[in-house]
Amino acid sequence: LRLVAVLKAILEGEKAAVLKRDCHLPLSFHRRQEELKFSLGLQRLQHRVREIQALRDGPAASLQLNVRDPQLKAEAKPPESELPTLILEAVKELEAAKQQVLKRIQIWKRQQQLAGNGALFEENLAPLQKRCESLVEVYFQLHQQVMAASAELGAELLPRLLERFSEVLSSLVKR
Repeated sequence: LRLVAVLKAILEGEKAAVLKRDCHLPLSFHRRQEELKFSLGLQRLQHRVREIQALRDGPAASLQLNVRDPQLKAEAKPPESELPTLILEAVKELEAAKQQVLKRIQIWKRQQQLAGNGALFEENLAPLQKRCESLVEVYFQLHQQVMAASAELGAELLPRLLERFSEVLSSLVKR
């Protein structure tokens, strides 16, 4: 971890030097960085869904998951108290991924507006569509896990989660 921290500090210093010299990085760099952040968040969300499913399936499945991921082995907790917390974290990550998608949609709309004034415009919607489709796919997986675990979540938490789920889906569809 110390090595990673040192390397991160070095890379941040190099990035700051490049930004200082050039005042900005090319747009393709920022777009690629944004894509990587989104894909990392989506992978983290998919992992959370698998964790939830493993907790619901029982301690044997949870143990198998922990064996595959050494970081999780150290974080072993009793499943009864962990499931609602894990679901809330997953929903929070889902909302953060939704915000990234909505931000990208807003940028695309603004670029389309500027294209009317002669600015260059990337008309390819495939990356944006792929983002939306992958997010909705994870949304439905997470929603399915929450509905399957509804008895364990209680009458107070479930309606709030369902409301958050409907807000995520409706905002994606509306935009």
